[in-house]
Amino acid sequence: MATDTNDSAYQIARQRYAEFGVDTDTAMTQLGKIAVSMHCWQGDDVGGFETGDGLTGGGIMATGAYPGKARTADELRADFEKAYSLIPGTHRFNLHASYREAERKVERDQIEPAHFQRWIDWAKEIGIGMDFNPTYFSHPKADDGFTLAHSDEGIRKFWVDHGIACRKVGEVIGRELGSPCVTNVWIPDGYKDVTIDRQAPRQRLVKSLDEMFAEPLDPKYNLDAVECKLFGIGSETYVVGSHEFYLGYAVARQKLLCLDAGHFHPTETIADKISSVMLFLDEILLHVSRGVRWDSDHVVLLTDDLRAIAEEIVRNDLLQRVHIGLDFFDASINRVAAWVIGTRAMIKALMLALLEPTEMLRGLEESGDLTGRLAMIEEIKTLPFGAVWDQYCTTQNVPVGGAWLDEVRAYETEVTSQRN
Repeated sequence: MATDTNDSAYQIARQRYAEFGVDTDTAMTQLGKIAVSMHCWQGDDVGGFETGDGLTGGGIMATGAYPGKARTADELRADFEKAYSLIPGTHRFNLHASYREAERKVERDQIEPAHFQRWIDWAKEIGIGMDFNPTYFSHPKADDGFTLAHSDEGIRKFWVDHGIACRKVGEVIGRELGSPCVTNVWIPDGYKDVTIDRQAPRQRLVKSLDEMFAEPLDPKYNLDAVECKLFGIGSETYVVGSHEFYLGYAVARQKLLCLDAGHFHPTETIADKISSVMLFLDEILLHVSRGVRWDSDHVVLLTDDLRAIAEEIVRNDLLQRVHIGLDFFDASINRVAAWVIGTRAMIKALMLALLEPTEMLRGLEESGDLTGRLAMIEEIKTLPFGAVWDQYCTTQNVPVGGAWLDEVRAYETEVTSQRN
């Protein structure tokens, strides 16, 4: 009966959208081709598996003590698979270098693709692509807040070598999975308080990046990205890798620029930046998060900012040039649920953008009918999007509405609550 009700609601919604020139079936087909890169670090509070200590600083902090976090790579994979089973579409997995699996301690400048082979084999088995990140935090050589921009040549070289090793891992990931791996560089480098020399660290960062990227890798397998930030824990006054720095570097070196939704002023949105940077770059990476006050990494929700990001991508036909990844970590709620909430919100935003009668709105704008444009923007907000979303979930064989939460709670009872 519920399926019949859903189908009837969808047929009504289909007709309503058709009145605005939108084909909902086509929108769902397009949506099914969009892969969102889901981040590993939501499942274990960015702890990784290098040591039993987890995070040790470096501008990263996961708050909360919700029970049942993944303690091993196998547990993390199982948790991800549960979340993934509740999310419509075929997506990707984003891994940090600190999640390597090795029988003995391996320093970060010595990591090899073999240390990630189980992750690669697992991704191949469940049929998803992977992305990768060097880990420039939670390490003794990052304790003073500097890595690639370090004034100590030995420490700077150590982190350059880590980046070089990670690019080689990314290349193998892309080659084995048959899908380009986006290898993204983010560093915490900066100062907490008054800074005198802002230029020298940036000169060292340019040098480090150039050394790291010196060996050309086939873009069929590996894509290099650099990620900017306004400020972070311990670098409230000065971040070496600012937006202006990485925008200039990405354009000059033709690397992907990573725009993180939480790495700018609280009133800024990255949506407006997309059409600007895409004039000068072939591709970009997004880390979609939700900033609240000074913190940049709350679980993604279907907010106006999120909708604006999706609209900018779809309106400008950028789906093939924008890599969409998520970046949040909340240890105060069920971690599997956080994955599901955030990823489904991103997909909902993309669906709303695909259901927008963009050509009609564009026509009103180009003809100078700004009154009509504003009126129609408001009218389409009440179209029955929910019925289309439910239909999409049904066709993708995932729970409709809030039914997914029952499965997460059952998994918590049977699995995660049993962890000490």
